[in-house]
Amino acid sequence: MAAEALKALVSRLGRGPRSGGPGETLACRHLEGQGFVILARNYRCRSGEVDVVARHGEATVFVEVKERHGASHGAGCDSVTFGKRRRIVRAARLYAVAHGLDEAPLRFDVVSIDWTQAGGPQIRHDQGAFNVDGG
Repeated sequence: MAAEALKALVSRLGRGPRSGGPGETLACRHLEGQGFVILARNYRCRSGEVDVVARHGEATVFVEVKERHGASHGAGCDSVTFGKRRRIVRAARLYAVAHGLDEAPLRFDVVSIDWTQAGGPQIRHDQGAFNVDGG
């Protein structure tokens, strides 16, 4: 039994970074439909990860995507804790510096995808869900 668990773990590790899955793909389609230009997906650095980086007008937008397959843990936007927001902000600052965006306004959005509804997923987009202080 332990050998099977180890084999499954090694298999998952060999796949490399997660791709983000159908929820992030759906979120990107939604954002593009709203006029956003996707710059990066799954940006990772030593400080954390940002699911989607996009441009919307003059702003560079860092988007956390949350999927829900049940209502037991509340809405997706409610699950972005203060600690998670701080990690996203730190990663966003590193992205901005690395890409010469020092003067560009930064915004932090949350896209929640609720798969529990009949008739397909429900998308909720909270623009400016938190600020650079994580609040």
